[in-house]
Parts: sequence; C-alpha cells; structure tokens
Amino acid sequence: SEAGGVVFHVHYLAFMERARSELLNAAGIDLAKFVERHGVLILVHQIHVKYHLPARLNDLLSVGAEVVKMGRASFVFRQRVERGSELLVEADVTLALVDRDRMKPTRMPAELEQALLR
Repeated sequence: SEAGGVVFHVHYLAFMERARSELLNAAGIDLAKFVERHGVLILVHQIHVKYHLPARLNDLLSVGAEVVKMGRASFVFRQRVERGSELLVEADVTLALVDRDRMKPTRMPAELEQALLR
C-alpha cells in the first residue's frame, strides 16, 4: 500500500483515528464501555483532509487531535500530522452520535461533553 517509499494517503486516517482514541482515553472515556453503557455509536460523518507534504516510511510523526466544535449530537476534531515542525496533513473530522438501535442522531451524553471540554 506504500508507493515509492511514502506513506499511502489512507494510512493518515488510521493515524488520526488512533490519536482521537488516545485523546478520549486520556479524558477518561473507555469507548467500548461508553457506547455499551449509553447505547450509542460514534460514527465518522465527514472528513475534510488537506495533504501538504508526504511522509516517508520510518519517519517519526506526531499526530494531534483537539475538539474545536461541539453540537447536540456531533463534534469536530481538528487534527494535524507533523514531522518535526513540518505540517504534513491537516483534517477536520466530524463525528456523529447515533442511537445504536434506531441509527438516528442522539443527544451527546453529558459525560462525553464534559470529558471533551477539559
């Protein structure tokens, strides 16, 4: 999946997903237990990605995630992939909360909202 020794574009999405999970874990949210307890799913609704520079295989990358917007049933992460001081990729990722049984948007539980606002 890598062409010419550079990181294939879809891999950045996996890096970003891991950064989001780590941010939630650091905020005290165990995603598996959270979705089970509240009967919700947290789904990617939209991703807007801008690729600036490629990373090469074995580059040391840092991937950040911060919540920049919160709605009643969604929130937006701004994410950056960097190599040292170089910005390689930036993205806004909108996640939506849906009721697991009805698959309809559902209000964000206060527990998640408070964790994300820390």
